[in-house]
Amino acid sequence: MEVAAKRAQICGLSAELTSFVGRRREIAEVKRMLAGSRLVTLVGVGGVGKTRLAQRVAADVRRAFRDGVCLVQLAGLERPDLLVQTVIEALEIADLSTRPPLQVLTEHMRGKQMLVVLDNCEHLLQDCAIVAEALVRSAPDLRILATSRQALGVAGEQTTVVPPLPLPDGDLSRLSREASEESDAVRLFTERAMAVLPGFQVTDDNREAVVRICRSLDGIPLAIELAAVRLRAISVHQLLTRLEDRFRLLTGGSRVVLPRQRTLRALIDWSYTLCTEHEQLLWARVSVFSGSLDLEAVEHVCSGDGIAAEETVDLVIGLVDKSILIREEHRSGVRYRLLETIRQYGRERLREAGQEEKLRRRHRDWYLDLVLRMQKGWFGPEQVAWYARLRTEHGNLRTALGFCLEVQGEAEPGLIIASALRYYWIASDSPHEGRSWFNRLLAGDGEPTPVRAVALCVKARLAVLQSDFTMAATLLEECVELARRLGDPAITGAALYVAGFAALLQQDLPRSRALLGEALEHSRTAGDQIGVVNSMIYLAATLSALGESAQAVETFEECLTICEPRRENWFRSYALWTYGIEVWKQGDTQRALEMEREAVRLKEPFDDHLGNALCIEVLAWMSCGDGDGERAATLLGALREIWRSFGGPLFGYLAGHHEACEQSARQKLGDRGFEAAFRKGMELTPAQALEYAMREATPEPESSPRSSPLTRREMEIARLVAEGMSNKAIAAALVIAQRTAEGHVEHILGKLGFSSRVQIAAWVSRQEEPGNGQSLSGGAP
Repeated sequence: MEVAAKRAQICGLSAELTSFVGRRREIAEVKRMLAGSRLVTLVGVGGVGKTRLAQRVAADVRRAFRDGVCLVQLAGLERPDLLVQTVIEALEIADLSTRPPLQVLTEHMRGKQMLVVLDNCEHLLQDCAIVAEALVRSAPDLRILATSRQALGVAGEQTTVVPPLPLPDGDLSRLSREASEESDAVRLFTERAMAVLPGFQVTDDNREAVVRICRSLDGIPLAIELAAVRLRAISVHQLLTRLEDRFRLLTGGSRVVLPRQRTLRALIDWSYTLCTEHEQLLWARVSVFSGSLDLEAVEHVCSGDGIAAEETVDLVIGLVDKSILIREEHRSGVRYRLLETIRQYGRERLREAGQEEKLRRRHRDWYLDLVLRMQKGWFGPEQVAWYARLRTEHGNLRTALGFCLEVQGEAEPGLIIASALRYYWIASDSPHEGRSWFNRLLAGDGEPTPVRAVALCVKARLAVLQSDFTMAATLLEECVELARRLGDPAITGAALYVAGFAALLQQDLPRSRALLGEALEHSRTAGDQIGVVNSMIYLAATLSALGESAQAVETFEECLTICEPRRENWFRSYALWTYGIEVWKQGDTQRALEMEREAVRLKEPFDDHLGNALCIEVLAWMSCGDGDGERAATLLGALREIWRSFGGPLFGYLAGHHEACEQSARQKLGDRGFEAAFRKGMELTPAQALEYAMREATPEPESSPRSSPLTRREMEIARLVAEGMSNKAIAAALVIAQRTAEGHVEHILGKLGFSSRVQIAAWVSRQEEPGNGQSLSGGAP
């Protein structure tokens, strides 16, 4: 058996959009320090290039770290209590347990040989120090590279000051071309000038002016880049004159060299004055966003009170042209972001104008509306697009929730946002963060309203996923009481579903059946299709576990009949996962494999580590049942760390299948063989484990006769088509939904390049002729 070699993790490091200039000495020095110190901090003024330097070093040394490198960007993080969760997300650690996040982080990193870059620590200095110290204490092979305006103050920390870029020395009137070209500051100015003014060159006529500009800006990279943008409109000499006038005004004519931080501030001030009045307004207003933003958000949050909605596009273009907003390409389209120094400046201007709370409220209202639209569209074909958008907006969602906590009387909108994100918290492996928001928001809003009842139910659901059944029961008790007092069947159904799901996980099957059945009826009464589907999935799973196969299959099929026309992914994937177990128990392993693999494919757009792990677990059982003990043992080994991170081995009612699979694999391989395969699995990353689980167990050799292009299931349906059966009759014969049968027939027509059922019948007849060399058992599922 071959298993892919473990690949080093690289997360957060993006391709450089502009050239990296100079810093050879600094790069070498930071590498030397990392070789001898566990924690290295790059310190320096804003705009000096700490982040770019750290990213370049990380990219250069990534191969020296067995487990790779990871950049954790903290500039947009405003709440210190979310620091550890942000690091966990950046490191792609999946954890559904109730353990404290810092414990989860340190335990995961123990034994890792990795470089973690903590970027922009200055506004979270004490919290970053605590996290950094905990990490270096628990993980001996871990290195941390931090960037900050001051040292973290952790024992053993080594700091290095990132200086401005070197400037040409000597008398400007005698400065040679070679001397100016050797200056990193001049090179940076030249390259950025060429980007906005193609054909720009440093010549004998402008060399002295270029050097004076770089000197006046103290060689600060951000200042040089902001200044170079001005060459779109003015000449080098005009730029120099205006810079010198600006600095002379700020210092009252003093010849004393400006402090570097003040130099940058002066240049940003100048950039601000060069903006139109409306561009200045927009700059201040977009500072309320965290991370990135899109044009739609700008139009809704920032227009009005002096900015017409129709002019926001032109204003955004103007700020991009002036390098205030940075344009970025995302899967969902074009987005924009502010450098942290620029954002802080904008926020100061907004605060000075007395508009900060007003704009933060507008920001919150926009994201409240966004998640409510997402909630309506979640059970449909736009589900994947909505999830991708929420992932991109995670920082802004946190900022909106933070506003609801910080401003008195705003807890209820926060509860609405947090509750609308119920599936997002699960899909993104963030139940701990979701519960944290609910804890604080519920404490600030004790009114007996439907909003509170829904929030209690969602919080209970997250608690159940973390096996915190005692807390879930307490929350559900209050929720059910509120729902009944309010006479709301949808909330009652949702609460009964959570209670039934909890009973299933605790292996109380009779109670689970009763509660989920009742939940189903309430959801049907309320017309809550999501509630109906949720209840059906686990009611069918309970019926299957009780041995009531016919009812289980009927419920699964009804559930899929509701889901499939909606073309959504989330609920179908869980329905197919649970249904696949029932089909496997009935002895149709090939069909069950198809269902599990389809479930995995549907989960692909999400970060659903729990769902993928459940599918891998079932695929391991199926491998063992087919006699491939080594494959089963490898998959079980890959799952060990995953289940540990979730706080338990598996959904309790399925634990017996896990134990039977392990016992059978040991019997097939012997203890030594089992342990060897198990260890191979432990070396796989979650992504590699999933890739391995999705492979065919026994691929055909290239020399074997060509097999049918159809899967076994499709071949079975093709034969029924050849017998003249309708789609409805095929569905009844195979106990599947009619839409599922129709889908299979469409796939068969597409694979064979046919346009009619008559052609399928003729093809089947040819395959069954002796000596045709074709396999009628079907190909890969």
